[in-house]
Amino acid sequence: MRIDMEEKEYSDNDTGSELVSFVMNRVDRYTEHRDSLYANKWDEYERLWRGVWTEEDRIRDSERSKMISPALQQAIETRQSEISEAVFGKGEFFDVTGDPETSSVVRQKLHYNFKKDKIRKAIEHIVLLAEVFGTGIGEVIITEVMEKTPESRKLEMTNLVAVGTVEEKRFKVELKPVHPRNFFIDPNAASIDDAFGCGIEEYVSIHKVLENIESGVYRDVEINPISDDQDLEPTKESVTYSDDKVKLVKYFGLVPAALLNMGDDDEEVEELFEKDDMGEEIYEDLVEAIVVIGNDSVLLKAERNPYMMQDRPVIGYQCDTMPNRFWGRGTAEKGYNMQKAIDAQLRAHFDNLALTTAPMMAMDASRMPRGMKFEVRPGKSILTNGNPQEILFPVKFGQTDPANYQTVQDLERMLLMATGTIDSAGMPSAVSGDAKSGAMSMALSGIIKKNKRTLVNFQEDFLIPFVYKAAHRYMQFDPQNFPAKSLEFVPISTMGIMAREYEQQQFIGLLQTVGPDSAIMPLVLKGIVSNSSLSNKEELEQALSQMSQPNPEQQQAQQMQAQLQQAQIQAQIELFKAQAAEYQAKAMESQAKAMKVQAETQAIPYELKIEELKAINTNLPEDPEDKIFQRRAKMAELMLKEKDIENYSKQLEIQERTENSKLDLEREKLNQPKTSKRKKVERDAEGNITGMVEE
Repeated sequence: MRIDMEEKEYSDNDTGSELVSFVMNRVDRYTEHRDSLYANKWDEYERLWRGVWTEEDRIRDSERSKMISPALQQAIETRQSEISEAVFGKGEFFDVTGDPETSSVVRQKLHYNFKKDKIRKAIEHIVLLAEVFGTGIGEVIITEVMEKTPESRKLEMTNLVAVGTVEEKRFKVELKPVHPRNFFIDPNAASIDDAFGCGIEEYVSIHKVLENIESGVYRDVEINPISDDQDLEPTKESVTYSDDKVKLVKYFGLVPAALLNMGDDDEEVEELFEKDDMGEEIYEDLVEAIVVIGNDSVLLKAERNPYMMQDRPVIGYQCDTMPNRFWGRGTAEKGYNMQKAIDAQLRAHFDNLALTTAPMMAMDASRMPRGMKFEVRPGKSILTNGNPQEILFPVKFGQTDPANYQTVQDLERMLLMATGTIDSAGMPSAVSGDAKSGAMSMALSGIIKKNKRTLVNFQEDFLIPFVYKAAHRYMQFDPQNFPAKSLEFVPISTMGIMAREYEQQQFIGLLQTVGPDSAIMPLVLKGIVSNSSLSNKEELEQALSQMSQPNPEQQQAQQMQAQLQQAQIQAQIELFKAQAAEYQAKAMESQAKAMKVQAETQAIPYELKIEELKAINTNLPEDPEDKIFQRRAKMAELMLKEKDIENYSKQLEIQERTENSKLDLEREKLNQPKTSKRKKVERDAEGNITGMVEE
């Protein structure tokens, strides 16, 4: 949309007329574009939210009812409460990371100052405005205030005590909610930082302006009360108070540097602007500045941006994101169509109810007394000129259709779907009447995801930027209490009421599946307590933490029992080893005996041959010729004996090796406690050794 707007000439008697003209021309363009798109919508959203009826809200000409359904009001307040609970549910809504010592100090002091300056209340107001109008905007204001605290001092040399107050200076960072109707911004920008300029126009009490003039914040100029634009009022009322008010325009953005030098000549300022063939102004050397103008003509303040981070002292976020646009979409816009349908159905129902409920009479006017005012009420006497049954006749237009309320409920369900909200009455209609727990979980999960998306927009675009701006203001103007260091701020958000109740149901379901002696029982109980809203939640969490920690005496007893069990197992293992060694020794002994028998069996044939040779030699007659044969037989006998001795030596060697193995096993068993079986084995081994020695 292109808006053609003529350049207006703003002038005053001071040297800042060119700067006033530069700023106000842009303010008029920005506000004209904003109002042409959103002004009428915002007014209607506000009326629906507050339940205010006007002639503009009449749906049809014959409509008489002024009924406005509270469905949209409930949706807005439900969304606002969900965001507030998610942000402030745990008390602290942000954390500081970085240098541990500095982080701890900054965190503690910021939380204390935010609580003292009622930052939570201001944020809740901004969230409510965002739900109604689609965009939440806040102004960050830093002021130096004198705070009085009561104190008592004992007077010297007396027993008297003086009671009084002590004044102390303190820098105060405030967050002021700004109505979207009072905010203007460059239409080409999607965020405050990207805009050529933005600002706030509003009415303020004249005494505030005079205080700033006396304190030197504003220039010493003459200014008078004025109130000629009712659209700048924060709320739409039928009657507004218009006395002792001054219109202020606060502009935060880029301006030519030469225009800030209010002492320069007009010729030098005029040389700043050069127009090309198309008549467009070309600006060079733009600087970030803050300009305050009263009553659209009086320059009250003009200076370069005084903040060390060169950031603009306003923050805004979209309730629901509109890509590449600054103005967002709120709950009122989402549920607008369904709200209008609900109102139309209700008004038609009540109009019909009036026709079917109120008594109506048809009568013969010619037979009524002249000048009589006819009305029907209890105890009323009606005069007629003739038989009343012939003159009067009651008229009834039928019955009101009871399906109207069912239609209204269906429309309310659609509104809940559009806005992503739910309540105790809307939950049964959000899912089928025969829904199981799975369908209920699916319905809740979709709503929780929508709320989480809005929460992410709020945290990243508004909450954390505000904490950064506030911390930088304190670091710049109060460095003694807030050291200037690079710190990171992260949000600490919890779940909304709906998500918290949903998780509680999951914990309770888990409790039913685990036994009382389960190891995860304390963890489940701790999760239930942490998600609750109990007043003594911290005490219960500490008690559960102590329950989860083991008892030292019980732990020591368990350790002793475990050691005893381990010792018993080790003793059984050693016993099994000893028995295995005993069985192995017996097996080796049996093997040795078998080898001995085998060796003796192998030696028997040689002995038989020797005996046979002896018998042959003994029975032979003495013959000199046989001496050679005898000598040979003797040599054969000697060779047989030698072979027998060799076999017997091998047998002894095998037996000795067997006995040595048995001795090694017995030595290993000496380290074990001697049992009756072991003593028997030792005795047998000693007997075997003694037998070997004797052999």
